[in-house]
Amino acid sequence: MEHIIEKFLENHKLSRAEYLALLEGWENQESARRLAQEAVKIRDHYYGRKIFTRGLIEFTNYCKNNCYYCGIRNGNRNVSRYRLTEEEILECCHIGHGMGHRTFVLQGGEDPWFTDEKVAVIIRRIKAEFPDCAVTLSIGEKSYESYRLFREAGADRYLLRHETADEELYRSLHPAGLSLEKRKQCLYDLKKLGYQVGAGFMVGAPGQTLDHLAQDLVFLQELQPQMAGIGPFIPHHDTKYGSEKAGSIELTLFLLSVMRIMLPAVLLPATTALGTLDPMGREKGFMAGANVVMPNLSPLENRRLYELYDNKIGTRGEDGESMEGLARRAECAGCRLVSERGDAVEL
Repeated sequence: MEHIIEKFLENHKLSRAEYLALLEGWENQESARRLAQEAVKIRDHYYGRKIFTRGLIEFTNYCKNNCYYCGIRNGNRNVSRYRLTEEEILECCHIGHGMGHRTFVLQGGEDPWFTDEKVAVIIRRIKAEFPDCAVTLSIGEKSYESYRLFREAGADRYLLRHETADEELYRSLHPAGLSLEKRKQCLYDLKKLGYQVGAGFMVGAPGQTLDHLAQDLVFLQELQPQMAGIGPFIPHHDTKYGSEKAGSIELTLFLLSVMRIMLPAVLLPATTALGTLDPMGREKGFMAGANVVMPNLSPLENRRLYELYDNKIGTRGEDGESMEGLARRAECAGCRLVSERGDAVEL
């Protein structure tokens, strides 16, 4: 194990077998501590102690897909559906800008009602009214032409978690019609078009092994995304995996440190899922090498309806999720919340 860590710290990359060996030691506290210390050192070299905020706007919970783990899947008849209007989205941006956000993340299910042109109009309006801000999209799989239209409209970044890099596990989590091959192609299309690209995966997904996680690391090593979203799996009661146990917080933190070492300049969130499972989850994420947090700007009455998993924090406007609360969390980890776009550093 020691020689694997030494090789990783020196080269910032490993083979699949070596990543598996590294992950097999994730419960070793000394190894986890060492990786976390190195991850923080690397993050501080590129970004200082800055924690960047992303104002999250969950603008639609309609989705044409039926992913087996997701609370807003098309087949869940217990969801009250909503769509924010263009004006409501812009109002979220106005509020967020006043709070200090300089990136807005438009996230939603794959909702056919929001045509490419409708999305492009919203992007153009945000960029016109808030020229000092970045726009990130997180609206799923689209065609190359759709992604090009969004990019030309002014979109800067795109989040598209690959979820898992293993074909068999991917099929167990998704219905027929969705494929890992297409998911990966979308990510490479986005890179080709000049987006800052975000991929990522769940930790502890049903059926997942350490070897599956090793495959994820190899894929991300090849993709070289500017952003990586890694959070623990949390079940939703209205899915086939509703009775499965949640993913490990400790393993997630271990993987955050691994990601920071592997991709030194990556923008790495301390995710909402991490904060949902552990009241100190975001602080622990920062201490493992994360440097992004994504507070929710959606109208309060809509937040509880965008329930990807059970008990998601931020749905009731808790004080700990306010900018003041998040600033305190950052300070507890020796960091500071900043009002900046927070673009990825070019290596």
